[in-house]
Amino acid sequence: MRIKQSAVAGMFYPDNPDELALMVSQLLADNPQQGCRPVAIQVPHAGLIYSGGIAAKAYNRIRPYLNVISRVVLLGPAHRVPLRGMAVIGAEVWQTPLGPLQIDRELGDKLVDDGLAVVNDTAHAQEHCLEIQLPFLQLLDGALKVLPVLVGQTPSEDVAALISRVLREPQTLLVISSDLSHFHPYAEAQQIDRATLQQISHLATNITPQQACGCNALNGMLAYAAEQRLEAELLGYCNSGDTAGDQSRVVGYSSYAFY
Repeated sequence: MRIKQSAVAGMFYPDNPDELALMVSQLLADNPQQGCRPVAIQVPHAGLIYSGGIAAKAYNRIRPYLNVISRVVLLGPAHRVPLRGMAVIGAEVWQTPLGPLQIDRELGDKLVDDGLAVVNDTAHAQEHCLEIQLPFLQLLDGALKVLPVLVGQTPSEDVAALISRVLREPQTLLVISSDLSHFHPYAEAQQIDRATLQQISHLATNITPQQACGCNALNGMLAYAAEQRLEAELLGYCNSGDTAGDQSRVVGYSSYAFY
């Protein structure tokens, strides 16, 4: 059995299981959220001390519907390895400090067979944007299967086609991982991010890398949402200057529910 070990435990989140469980439980307790069942959520992917509260709002949104979710497909950007197209992983299990998660290799193989993705373990090896989501999913329901998909330089219609394919599978939730603007002064970042949030809320598919590092996955989700006439509901927004960083160079964070 091929196991993917955690790459950013001890950096983006605690590597001590008890400390991690306590931290994630507290983030969920401090950020209540309720509403109708989402087809997909968008979450940030910085260290938990920076963006964990905003992410927790989206994970609390799915909490009442866990009985009808058995699979989570995670889409996010490849930060460390140049990538064209989309990539799944060859491992069967993902190990974190909270234990193992089953990777849905069967669905991953279907995406490869359909020409929608390739297997690229190198792109996944040190990537944090999907791994940082796992402690939330494990605290909510450790029996969930996950399928990580990294999205490189990919047209939004191709991403939308993959999203359409995976959401045809029953009991599937889609998670889009993206931060917003990077390394602007606090007030300037707020102005940039407000414009981006307007675009997301209106399902515009022309978000740039300067606005959101996960723009390729996000634009694909927005294209799918427009096709399906979904609503995009903003659940929370802040930046690192509001949480654990200084205000001279901040990163923006949002979470959305699509339904």
